[in-house]
Amino acid sequence: MFQIYKQKTIISNALLFISFLNMKKSIIWFRNDLRLHDNEALVDALGHNDEIIPIFIFDERIFLGKSRFGSRKTSYQRCQFIIDSVKDLREKFKNLSSNLYVRIGKPEEIIPEIASQLKTSYVYCNRERTQEELDVQDELEKNLWLIGQEMRYYRGKMLYYTADLPFPISHCPDIFSNFRKEVEKYVPIREPFDPPTEKIPHSVSEVEYGDIPSLKDFGFDVDYIPVYRGGETEALKSLNYYLWETDLIATYKETRNQLLGRDFSSKFSAYLSAGCLSPKKIFNEVKKYENERVKNKSTYWLIFELLWRDFFRFMAKKHGNAIFKKNGLKGGKELKSYDKSELLEKWKNGNTGIPFIDANMRELKATGFMSNRGRQNVASFLIKDLKINWQLGADHFESLLLDYDPCSNYGNWNYLAGIGNDPRENRYFNIATQAQRYDPEAKYIRHWIPELAEAPLELIFNPYLDEDKKLVLEHNYIQPCIHIKTWN
Repeated sequence: MFQIYKQKTIISNALLFISFLNMKKSIIWFRNDLRLHDNEALVDALGHNDEIIPIFIFDERIFLGKSRFGSRKTSYQRCQFIIDSVKDLREKFKNLSSNLYVRIGKPEEIIPEIASQLKTSYVYCNRERTQEELDVQDELEKNLWLIGQEMRYYRGKMLYYTADLPFPISHCPDIFSNFRKEVEKYVPIREPFDPPTEKIPHSVSEVEYGDIPSLKDFGFDVDYIPVYRGGETEALKSLNYYLWETDLIATYKETRNQLLGRDFSSKFSAYLSAGCLSPKKIFNEVKKYENERVKNKSTYWLIFELLWRDFFRFMAKKHGNAIFKKNGLKGGKELKSYDKSELLEKWKNGNTGIPFIDANMRELKATGFMSNRGRQNVASFLIKDLKINWQLGADHFESLLLDYDPCSNYGNWNYLAGIGNDPRENRYFNIATQAQRYDPEAKYIRHWIPELAEAPLELIFNPYLDEDKKLVLEHNYIQPCIHIKTWN
């Protein structure tokens, strides 16, 4: 009897060992998709593996590097936003009895090393579309082939799937209104994927999970309290707040051009950029809101903005690196601009002497956020009034914006420079008129330029009329760096 029991035990242990050898493990590489909900790469990885290895890597070229124009590629504000988002993602995995591996370095070097150590089969990830990200993907794929492993790509940042479009990307309309007409009514938005709720199989190994870095690890010696916290938890709270708790979405179209405060717009953009919030999730919630509460122009307008976001991504895929070039999507004759480094620095630091411009630029520098109305004005001012190369403005935004996304950022700068998707090549913003229309009591301007708290409205809106230099002498402000006659 004992001999039979012993034989059964040996057979059982052998089967367990064989089963262990046959266990399929794969890496899921988190990039700009820092969430569990509506994450197709995660869902597919869980469905085809016995164990998944979640990894996030702070790419040293992004978090420590500089742009081609010498700007820090990632400001401390956005850096902190991503750190918060990674912390939140790790906690979510811990709640599912798993964990998130975190590293600083180059993904194409670190991931194959971990893949070899943990003997995984595949690397799952959401695909990116612009050159720097493509280069990393390609190099990683080559390095994985050397160890007999492969990559599997998914789409996690858009409303629409390329396969669902009524045209190939090469035939995607270059004008937004034409694109919208062809897809909006005829292409359905797929349902978002549910987040995992069951425990995720996870084995203990000698490979360390790694610490989540702080700002000091990236060379930032600042005491910073974020205005906007990163992470999926905060993103979903924000979505619930803007729709269900406050009904703010019902007046979005009327308030979206305001400047001061938090509630005039959704503030979803940074969460979308980092992938803490899925556009399909937003779309799904808006449609639910329309069915249960109200459907109007404002609820539609939020979806309209998501369509623009998709459109810029399709343009980046269709036109490639053209969106980064001086002549943009339209190419042709070189766009004239001048080397005005002193004026550029004044623009960057909010020291132009034009209060409406300075207020917006100071908000960006302090918080990493600027309203859509503000972005259009400061971009127009840089390009059309100061006649400075738009690429320098786009580069500055790339460094500072919490919601930086290469497709949307460079797509919008192309648009405002008249070299992108705008059928109007000479779009121009009269800064004095814009300031009076969107900040009629100068509350926004006075908030970000407190030295103008007691200054007269006439001079705030028209500082070039200040012949007696009252703003300079009495309010400790700055002499205008430029006088635009067309503002009179």
